[in-house]
Amino acid sequence: MTKLDHLYVWTATLLVAHQIDSAYWHEWNLFGIPGGVQVFVLLNVPLVLLFLFGLVRVVRAPRIGARFALALAFVGIATFLIHLWFLWQGHPEFRVSTSWGILCGTLVASLGLGWRSIRVLRPHR
Repeated sequence: MTKLDHLYVWTATLLVAHQIDSAYWHEWNLFGIPGGVQVFVLLNVPLVLLFLFGLVRVVRAPRIGARFALALAFVGIATFLIHLWFLWQGHPEFRVSTSWGILCGTLVASLGLGWRSIRVLRPHR
């Protein structure tokens, strides 16, 4: 495996762990998504599918896969920032150390993945 592969797997894993944690915290209420946990879980199916498809692209064609990796990095950074905003708004969800550990880990992994993706996409000299 390459560094891009490792960072992609770590970032995707932390995002999936966050989604599991999100079900505990009833995240659909924070976003105003009707339908409760059933709709929330169904909305996550295409996201996980894209994560896995992106991993296949990273492994088989790293320069193409780096675009998926860059998108995943953006999702991870956005996830952290959105939940930081919820924290500043005073929402009680995600205030335990495990939740914030996953979110902070997601930010670090996403920043690394984004940096590595840009390096892969950069023209070779």
